[in-house]
Amino acid sequence: MEVTGMQVIGALLTSLIVCAALGPVLIPILHKLKFGQSIRDVGPASHMKKSGTPTMGGIMMLCGLFVAMVVWNRFTPLIIIAFVLTFGHALIGFLDDYIKVVMKRNLGLTAKQKLALQVALAMAYIYYVEQHAGASGTDLWVPGTAVSVHMGWLYYVLVLLLLVGTTNAVNLTDGLDGLVSSVSIPVLTAYSYIAWQAGEGDLCLFAAAVLGSCLGFLVWNHHPAKVFMGDTGSLALGGAVAALALLTHTEILLVIIGGMYVLEALSVIIQVVYFKHTGGKRVFRMTPIHHHFELGGWKETKVVAVFTLASCVFCLAGIGLWFLGKGGM
Repeated sequence: MEVTGMQVIGALLTSLIVCAALGPVLIPILHKLKFGQSIRDVGPASHMKKSGTPTMGGIMMLCGLFVAMVVWNRFTPLIIIAFVLTFGHALIGFLDDYIKVVMKRNLGLTAKQKLALQVALAMAYIYYVEQHAGASGTDLWVPGTAVSVHMGWLYYVLVLLLLVGTTNAVNLTDGLDGLVSSVSIPVLTAYSYIAWQAGEGDLCLFAAAVLGSCLGFLVWNHHPAKVFMGDTGSLALGGAVAALALLTHTEILLVIIGGMYVLEALSVIIQVVYFKHTGGKRVFRMTPIHHHFELGGWKETKVVAVFTLASCVFCLAGIGLWFLGKGGM
């Protein structure tokens, strides 16, 4: 699907404006319904003052994305898949948030329940690939080269790991005011550009619309945050990023482009493993790693700025590898 630069900008601005404009409407409603975030005792003590800040603000982002897609895009098969993965994970996040803020169970869905729902969405995508993509659908491109490796059934294992891993990693990154939106802006910019260069105009518009939602949400989520996106937004954002990686056939490249998500998740894994094997010792002051720097004396705004800059570097490296490989194909 061919698109113009005007359409891309239009999708971005539409999503941004709708998301930002919903703030004065939705935030008071969330306050009235007492949909406030409960802050866990295991987090930094400085975060306790955030208790009661409305959550589920991801609804604003989803509305912006939906309106932008209706106005500027066509619901092609690729966009339908991207929507299923994005809004499907949003539903999982909504259930998690609802249990936390309405039923007052601070941990939300159990780990097994959340994983089961995420696996179900991954299996739905795997079924689509099996039915419609043919043998080439399980080819895996090696970044920086012109080589694609036929993975067979192992590709489905990768899909499962990518979807579950990405959504949870993005969710872990959502721990400071404006952090996950800011880190995701260069990621979505990179994928919008890659989709444009690959001739996947519909995916380019989708990435631009998600980017616009992040920008619009930052109007209300920058420090000090007036609203949190909650799991409704962070899992949806993770689903959207994973969908873009899968549908542009840049699965491995996501490890580079989404480097900050990877570091956030790795910090938790390293901390847990080291803690268990050393009888209680820690590598980091607290994980995910943004809390490590926060407890080291960095202000939230500094952590967000440095992590966003690092995300930009990762994305530039990812785009470079994409050109290096695709230019020779």
